Amino acid sequence: MVGLRAQSILPEARFRMSAAPARPKLAAARREITGKKVSYMRRDGRLPAVVFGRGLTSDSVSLDTHEFESLRRQVGPNTLIDLSVEGGIAAPVLVHGVQVHRVTRKPLHVDLYVVRMTEELTVDVALVSEGISEAVENAGGTLLHVIDHVRVRALPDHLPEAIHYSIESLETFDDAIHVSDLAIPSDATLLTDPSEVVAKVLPPRVEEEPEVAEAVEGEEGAEGEEGAEGAEGAEGGPPAAEAGDEG
Repeated sequence: MVGLRAQSILPEARFRMSAAPARPKLAAARREITGKKVSYMRRDGRLPAVVFGRGLTSDSVSLDTHEFESLRRQVGPNTLIDLSVEGGIAAPVLVHGVQVHRVTRKPLHVDLYVVRMTEELTVDVALVSEGISEAVENAGGTLLHVIDHVRVRALPDHLPEAIHYSIESLETFDDAIHVSDLAIPSDATLLTDPSEVVAKVLPPRVEEEPEVAEAVEGEEGAEGEEGAEGAEGAEGGPPAAEAGDEG
């Protein structure tokens, strides 16, 4: 993994990493196996991965599958991870993408992006709603999450994991929460349109009952007036209701 070892660890990155001991760690091993043969590696509990970054040569590595899955359950998508390859100097990375099995949902391949601690990144941040809406609780409305994330730009160690917001302001069906209402961290720049709706409450659907009784009553009144002659006339042509439908 020459590219990562020789080029990725900048002086400022070493300083910032030493100042953040709580950052989760991940160990990797260099990998020569590629293509379909990686299936044997997965059987042995190793997960194929690629490490890349701006100005770096992509390198093939493998991770302990159980260790990666355990780490993934504990951290968010924007969490910086200290990646060490075969005991070398750790580099800060983000999990850029995970390919999973369609049925078992187990990871098949991982992309790890080496970040530069002095350069801002653009990421999607999940939105998490909290609280109780009056329009949902007492008016029978349905909470609608129009968007579930916003896009922000920030330095790697200032990337928010999630942005929480309260839905208690949704008291009526006319109320809405917009992106401009969110509390964006001061060290992050919002890139999503502030006018976009984040959440609102839809009123309950009111189903109209079919007017069966009224229709039956109208038919009975017509039979009483027409008598026998009216009945014969009906046999000679389609009933009035059907004729109206055809028109």
